[in-house]
Amino acid sequence: MPEFQTSPGMRDILPPESARWRRFVHVFADVAERAGYGQVISPMLEDLGVFQRLGDATDVVTKEMYDFVDKGGRHVALRPELTASVCRAFVQHRPITPWKVWYTGSQFRYEKPQRGRYRQFDQVGIEVLGADDPYLDVEVIALGWEFYRALGLQQVRLLLNSLGEPDDRARYVAALQAHFEAHLDALSPESRTTLQKNPLRVLDSKRPQDAEVIAAAPRIADFYSPDAAAHFEAVQAGLHALDIPFTIDAKLVRGLDYYRRTTFEYQGLTLDSAQNALGGGGRYDGLVESLGGPATHGVGFALGLDRTLLACDDEGVFAPPVTDVQVFVVDTTGGLEAVRLTAELRAAGFSADRAFENRSMKSQMKAADRSGATFAVIVGTNELEAGTVVVRPLRSDLDPASSAEKQAGGQQAVPRNDLIDHLKKALP
Repeated sequence: MPEFQTSPGMRDILPPESARWRRFVHVFADVAERAGYGQVISPMLEDLGVFQRLGDATDVVTKEMYDFVDKGGRHVALRPELTASVCRAFVQHRPITPWKVWYTGSQFRYEKPQRGRYRQFDQVGIEVLGADDPYLDVEVIALGWEFYRALGLQQVRLLLNSLGEPDDRARYVAALQAHFEAHLDALSPESRTTLQKNPLRVLDSKRPQDAEVIAAAPRIADFYSPDAAAHFEAVQAGLHALDIPFTIDAKLVRGLDYYRRTTFEYQGLTLDSAQNALGGGGRYDGLVESLGGPATHGVGFALGLDRTLLACDDEGVFAPPVTDVQVFVVDTTGGLEAVRLTAELRAAGFSADRAFENRSMKSQMKAADRSGATFAVIVGTNELEAGTVVVRPLRSDLDPASSAEKQAGGQQAVPRNDLIDHLKKALP
């Protein structure tokens, strides 16, 4: 066993999976930027106070943050989520509103690692600050839905709820507190502990012991103010107008304390029900103010990369990209010609590779076969003197209609100056 390995909950992402990650972000960026969102890149390290504003009852704040005092005596934390960082950036830079941004990057939480959940994890997401419009909620939700469709996912369910206005939420929390305290003996020990911190979080429990008490709990819809009810109706109407199916889930409260009104979650139906959340978000107020900014409305979501890719694997979509090169250069004249050829091929837009260490022709051809290349371009002493190269097809599935080599029955000598044009015609 190696002396040094990754820490628990951390892992290496190797090719070709790393290329899949990069393409995942590319697809998301395309969806977001077509809707007018620009990328914001925030630091991984923030003042601890930025994340303490998420709420003292939040596990992220109380026990999951990687925090420490740096060499300058500042108490800092690796970011456990990105919404607070985006809001800090908004307060610091005061961009014009509505500020529509998307992000991607690693976050860190010290929690128990499990399938699809790591201590260092990546998300993509969007935030819009400075607009209080239910149809903006619809746009945000629809962008997440469009992204999953762009990946090829079909078995995704959208859950929707509203937490009402702050006063509605306060009255609801009081009613929940009273209900759960009246049935305290029926709750699991874990939920009794959660109740003392935040009654809303008891609704998140998946423990069988809590199911009956939670099912009988008051519903937030009974506490909506007229404005909150109208906002929620408008969100539903907007989703219906876009033919986006959703299910109202009265227990959907989200995991952070700053959410108000609209909350939503995307679930992967192929995943285990206890760990099927692909991502989610909602509308929030107060977070910008708590960081020293003006009263500012916000809405956004974060989508987990790992869970989403597990769902893609289950559905057989968005597979890791093929990383085979198109052309492999075989040089038996010392290697300098391979340096020139690979550089020219890459500059012309081809993916090209070569062998190193001046290996034998046989060894280089084995490397060419392993590379998955479509063609080998071979140069030896005779070719170098004649100003030619040999182009040899390496795959048996080449289309005869597009391959001069196949029509000629095999490899072909090509003038060195004509190589690029020859490959452009031969490769699909």
